[in-house]
Amino acid sequence: MVDMTRREALRAGAAALAAPALVERANAQGGFDWRRFRGERIEATVQLSPRGQFLQKNNAEFEELTGIKVGLEVVPEQQHRQKIIVEYASGRPSFDVTEISLHVNKRQVGKARWNTDIKALIADSSLTAPDFDFADYGEGMVSYATQADGRLDSCPAGADYFILYYNKELFATRNVGIPKTWDEMAEAAKRLADPSKQIHGHVGRGVKNANVVLWSSYLLGTAQRDMIDANRQLITDTPDAIWAGETYRRFIRDLSPPGSIGFNWNECQTTFMQGRAAMWVDGIGFAAPLEDKARSRIAGKVGYAVVPRGPGPNHHCALFGAGYAIPEASRKKGPAWFYIQWALGRANQLKWLTSGAGVPARSSPFRNEEAISQSHFPREFFQTLEASAKIARAGLPEIVPVTQFRDVIGSALTNTLGGADVATELKRATAEFRPVLEQSERES
Repeated sequence: MVDMTRREALRAGAAALAAPALVERANAQGGFDWRRFRGERIEATVQLSPRGQFLQKNNAEFEELTGIKVGLEVVPEQQHRQKIIVEYASGRPSFDVTEISLHVNKRQVGKARWNTDIKALIADSSLTAPDFDFADYGEGMVSYATQADGRLDSCPAGADYFILYYNKELFATRNVGIPKTWDEMAEAAKRLADPSKQIHGHVGRGVKNANVVLWSSYLLGTAQRDMIDANRQLITDTPDAIWAGETYRRFIRDLSPPGSIGFNWNECQTTFMQGRAAMWVDGIGFAAPLEDKARSRIAGKVGYAVVPRGPGPNHHCALFGAGYAIPEASRKKGPAWFYIQWALGRANQLKWLTSGAGVPARSSPFRNEEAISQSHFPREFFQTLEASAKIARAGLPEIVPVTQFRDVIGSALTNTLGGADVATELKRATAEFRPVLEQSERES
């Protein structure tokens, strides 16, 4: 078997116990020992996702390996983000380990210096397992997790690339090729639609806030590719931004199911897995439920491709990501760091990939040919993932008021679905949000 069993994990822990320290320190107690903090208890909070459910399912493995008890809570995404910020701000967070949405909270937690810089923990051979191998993490995700002042205040966990999901059966029936540009995708959506069977050519996020990441996917294919410029000024009403808005409106209003104005990812996923949409652009993490034969009518019929190109010289897919962090206020940084090492170690990151739970921040899983060949995901899935990693770019600006940004721009995009002029809406939204961003930058 490719996956590490609990017994094998324990043997690996015993081997680590016997391993010599990699870096000798004056106050070192000897080599690394997975059982060093046995009897301790930590609290961890992560988002409800395939990754969170994976950790929940395998929590006993960590407890048996280390002797550390873990109170693990798995909280829906939006509530989780709100919860941790409230607790951080109180100065007394209830958790010792938390998941951080880098595309939402990175600048906020960095500015407040709420989290521990894990560089010192990584460098301490008595606290870091010899086989943890931090160099295995991809350069892009390490950069994404690093604050502007150089502090690495979360450990890179996973990347979420936006990709194109397509229904292979529908494509074959209509003899349609995989679109390479957004215009080709729009034409393909028209050909693949079958109103008599309630099949639509496309489905995508229409509800405000959630829809901004689809709009930014189009923007990343233009000459602009950013939402703020080098001087950190807002640029969301440029000709390229307006083109992205018009493309967004075309796909959601003209090519998607009625009622899409209220669709978030969950409604999109349900529509696509029921075979009622030919194409869907969204995060790679939805591959697992789409391939679940117990839930999805199209399991085994899902195609995977990089997002199409736009009219500009750039070809990027939107990147979002998460890191696992230790609050500076935690009194159990050692046991917390042990948990992060286990959760984001080579074995578990490989399992994330092969099970479809998420895209690991590490590089080694992509080189594990045996695991990939035995996965229930098609090779096309892994090829798309590897290709997307090469063209990925942040899908949201790194700003503190990112949620407000998504609300303001998202409302403008939603208004266009009701018939409002795209340019007018984006200019209004840009004018509304610009002073908010400027105030935030002055306070940074």
